[in-house]
Amino acid sequence: MQFSLNQTLNQLENTPAVLKSMVVGIPTDMLTTKENEDRWSIKEVVAHLIICEKTNWLDRINIILYKGNNQPFVPIDMVIHFKLAQEKTFEELISEFQERREKAITKIRLLNLQPSDFNKTGLHPTLGKVNLEQLLATWATHDLSHLIQVSRILAKQYDHMVGPFKRYLNVLNT
Repeated sequence: MQFSLNQTLNQLENTPAVLKSMVVGIPTDMLTTKENEDRWSIKEVVAHLIICEKTNWLDRINIILYKGNNQPFVPIDMVIHFKLAQEKTFEELISEFQERREKAITKIRLLNLQPSDFNKTGLHPTLGKVNLEQLLATWATHDLSHLIQVSRILAKQYDHMVGPFKRYLNVLNT
């Protein structure tokens, strides 16, 4: 597959609605349920996505476009979202995520990115040089990986109910 900015932006634009539709009607306690102690709850996942919207994607795009390799990306705080998840309701979190994502997509569309922009690079704190295409593709993949994570959390509520079918349900065996 060739990189397509429109396809990537459409994917990113859809994430909040997909996430919302996945959790409609589930009990509130499921939003804070974890697969195990080392994993995040659905609420924590959404809080993490908000933190990434605030401090990651657009900031890094701007660094690549306007500063290049002269300014490394700021590392992402991988614990601050826990506090955010505790402070807000799920409805507040999902609403904030949707608003931030809509604004981000609008800003990216206004950049009028050209194919030559996708090869521009920035410095990731651990990976070194990365280009804009890689960052945008990673953003979409990051969303999809968290949607898979939410799917696992939801599927595991049925773990003890599926009986012998469990052997055919990879999502319950991860």
